[in-house]
Amino acid sequence: MTPVILRYGIIAGLIVSLPWLVYMLTLPADGHMNHSMLLGYTLMILAFSMVFVGIRQYRDRALGGVIKFGKALLLGLGISAVASLIYVIGWEICMAFSKYNFIEAYSKFILDDARAHGAGAAEMEQAAKEAADFASMYRNPLYRMSFTFIEIFPVGILVSLISAGLLRKAPPPALST
Repeated sequence: MTPVILRYGIIAGLIVSLPWLVYMLTLPADGHMNHSMLLGYTLMILAFSMVFVGIRQYRDRALGGVIKFGKALLLGLGISAVASLIYVIGWEICMAFSKYNFIEAYSKFILDDARAHGAGAAEMEQAAKEAADFASMYRNPLYRMSFTFIEIFPVGILVSLISAGLLRKAPPPALST
């Protein structure tokens, strides 16, 4: 089971990470990440299709076409965890080598959003404090990596549940003589 988890987890991780890496490394320092949420979730769904493929491959080749829901779910979660870890590594590479300043851009987003919703002086001060608090926390690598992992792994959980449900197969009933 471990080789399947690693193989399909690595493939999924590369599918979700490499486009981001190319995108971020070519983004100018003052660039805007247009459609980043749509791109991100599209890549996640595409990458996590490897969960379905991995479970099906393991069921059909290693288990003779039979797999219980629990085993399929564990396999899917393993693939999702490996893919999510690769995504975290990819994001850390992006943060280290791209010219794009995510913390600055996200802080600006928080302030612009508050301004767009008609925030007064007190609300703007609160938004500025929230942006500064986020920037401070995000500079901590453990927080940033946890935050990045939590960004993608729930999608993997959902795809694992769906895939395990669709691919589960019970053994045929025994023939009585």
